[in-house]
Amino acid sequence: MTHFLVDSNLWAPKGINTAFSLRSGGSSAGPYSSFNVGMQVGDELAVVAKNRAQLEALLSLPHAPQWLHQVHGTRVHDFSKCTSLESNIIADAAVTRRAGVVLTIQVADCLPVLFAAEDGSVIGAAHAGWRGLVAGVLENTVAAMQCAPQFIHAWLGPCIGPTYFEVGSEVRAAFLEAGDDGAGFCLNAQGRWHCNLLTLARDRLQKLGLKHVSGGHWCTATDHEKFFSHRRDQCTGRMVALIWQDVII
Repeated sequence: MTHFLVDSNLWAPKGINTAFSLRSGGSSAGPYSSFNVGMQVGDELAVVAKNRAQLEALLSLPHAPQWLHQVHGTRVHDFSKCTSLESNIIADAAVTRRAGVVLTIQVADCLPVLFAAEDGSVIGAAHAGWRGLVAGVLENTVAAMQCAPQFIHAWLGPCIGPTYFEVGSEVRAAFLEAGDDGAGFCLNAQGRWHCNLLTLARDRLQKLGLKHVSGGHWCTATDHEKFFSHRRDQCTGRMVALIWQDVII
């Protein structure tokens, strides 16, 4: 059974490992079936803990993942001085220069973005729903990496596609006010706006000076077998994007 979507060979520099969990292969039941890793979505906590333990084992992670309490904000937590597992961290992005620290971003429609410096010296991860995108979570993450943008590689993970992501006019207005050119929005036949998170993210990363941006080929709402989708199912589980540096022994 395939548990993960992506590995490091697809985009990340040498010494950087990445993965994105799919929804199948775990122990959760009902709307959380089956590889739910989200602790705050109504699933049984003991079952989620079992899924998380399975995640660690399948990936042979060097340490337990650093799970963030995501709030659709722009705060970036720096794990560079981390020597043990931290908890109750309210943030929507993280960076680290410390090998073996496993950064995570949980999603079920929002866009996960993973970052790695070309020389492998620093990595990052960001949770980019529309609120985080318009407020600058990607900009904050790149700034926190303290690396020239042209030497940063980024990967855009699965998120809800524009066909299924209908939004109000206030969402488009917020992006226009923030300086976006409107290319991330289109009108449907009923005169309602659809939002393209991938276009918005790529545009912002390009403006920051990133030259190496890959991924962005998957719609969570389209593929029920592979992905959880909050917009599609309302009550559902969470997937996770992970990134970590090799520990050299």
